[in-house]
Amino acid sequence: MARQNKIHEYQGKEILKKYGVRIQDGIVVDTPERAVEAYRSIAERTGSKFVVVKSQIHAGGRGKGKIQGIEQRGVQVAKSPDQVREIATNLLGNVLVTHQTGPEGKKVNKIFLAEDAYYPGASEPKEYYISILLDRSKGCPVIMASTEGGMDIEEVAEHTPEKIIKEWVDPRVGLQGFQARKIAFAFGLSGNAFKEMVKFITALYTAYWESDASMFEINPVLKTSDDKIMAVDAKVNLDDNALIRHADLALMRDTNEEDPLEVEAGESNLNYVKLDGNVGCMVNGAGLAMGTMDLIKLSGGEPANFLDVGGGANAKTVEAGFRIILKDPNVKAILINIFGGIVRCDRVATGVVEAYKAIGDIPVPIIVRLQGTNAEEGARIINESGLKVYSAIEFKEAAAKVTEVLKSLGVN
Repeated sequence: MARQNKIHEYQGKEILKKYGVRIQDGIVVDTPERAVEAYRSIAERTGSKFVVVKSQIHAGGRGKGKIQGIEQRGVQVAKSPDQVREIATNLLGNVLVTHQTGPEGKKVNKIFLAEDAYYPGASEPKEYYISILLDRSKGCPVIMASTEGGMDIEEVAEHTPEKIIKEWVDPRVGLQGFQARKIAFAFGLSGNAFKEMVKFITALYTAYWESDASMFEINPVLKTSDDKIMAVDAKVNLDDNALIRHADLALMRDTNEEDPLEVEAGESNLNYVKLDGNVGCMVNGAGLAMGTMDLIKLSGGEPANFLDVGGGANAKTVEAGFRIILKDPNVKAILINIFGGIVRCDRVATGVVEAYKAIGDIPVPIIVRLQGTNAEEGARIINESGLKVYSAIEFKEAAAKVTEVLKSLGVN
């Protein structure tokens, strides 16, 4: 299962800059003191006293989001060292809640001080939206663009879908010049702004393609008052499966932004996604894992996680899976569902018993459904172990045992 590696805005801008995309540049810091130093450096370089202070978290809606407990937004404008210090103090180390983080929010560990891009000039600044992602239905990248920059693209799609432009790119030939010009024309641009936009789109696509990204979203793309085109924001997702070719991009991963259990699972080569239910599940294969979650629902429970141990389920991987699942206090029972094709069921059963003994007393009941090679032998090993583990071979049998366990726990 491919994980979409999110990176911070300032990191996305580093990638864009490498490929010649003009960006709203700035400096990332992690203390109020360094924020003041960065402000003075930017003011000296640009000649402007305005900077934009941006929280760096893996979530959108930062400009509308608020710090828990105080009326401070995640993106603010400052025009003096004292203002920068105050804003940085309010943001750093505190939790920012946006429509994408949920009520629990995300802790702000870094802020990005961006230079002023909305300076006065011959024309009014104008904001646009551009993203590049994979259209799975067509099997090729698609560029999505809109004149409604600065707005949530979901709102634009819902209320004014005619304002969304789509341009599909044949990966065999890459982005063609006429396609970039088509988008610039649709934006109503002319003169130098038109040329700058064509150059921007071309460089942006090159950055997307050569970094093996799954998504580049620039919202807004700004036409400045002197007709420059630049990325004011950068939301970038990298394909985890492609990072083997990009050691520099792999280093951009910020595990502080990820669920600690998912990070721990990754270190044990397990695919784990935490959910909100009460029955933990451990399965070999993503498809079987989805079916197992359905089984839990049909049995009256709610899945507490998605956990795929892969094709080599053994004592080590099962023990790691147990330890991760049991760190979720909501888990009241665990269902292990293994199909013994590559791996034999008797070996899995032995691994379950060894893992159980290695951990010690596991406080929740465990149902183990084994099907495939040596399934009966696996069930015998489970049943004769003397542990609080219940075996099953058929899907219905496993479902019945889950229902029985849940009823004994008072779950209807």
